[in-house]
Amino acid sequence: MMSHFGACLCGTVTFEVNGNFDSFYLCHCKHCQKDTGSSYAANLFSQAAKIHWKSGHDHVTSFMLPDSRHNKSFCNLCGSAVPSTQIPGLLVVPAGCLDSEVDVLPTAQIFTSSRAIWEAAIDKLPKFDLLPD
Repeated sequence: MMSHFGACLCGTVTFEVNGNFDSFYLCHCKHCQKDTGSSYAANLFSQAAKIHWKSGHDHVTSFMLPDSRHNKSFCNLCGSAVPSTQIPGLLVVPAGCLDSEVDVLPTAQIFTSSRAIWEAAIDKLPKFDLLPD
């Protein structure tokens, strides 16, 4: 059984996930664009993995968009995304909040019909290892 560790940006919320991920989706829907402030959300899903909140669980706030299955959990101090258990029987882990390596490649890109227009140019842009001068 795999174990993964992660935290929010400020380090208040820390957690351990025990178990394997079933899928890893890059979601381009408008809801994910709004709640990430980016062109897509990268989320890992598991029906069997269990989460153990190591610290800061009292700082986790969850939001469920009315009339949808869209939800987000986040640290109420720094605002960064943390795992969500809002859909019964499903653990959703934002890939970027993990500190341990993810050994799963993305399963698929979903809701690509909503893809941000600027994504088409990403592969053609200059690349820098650090912030350019």
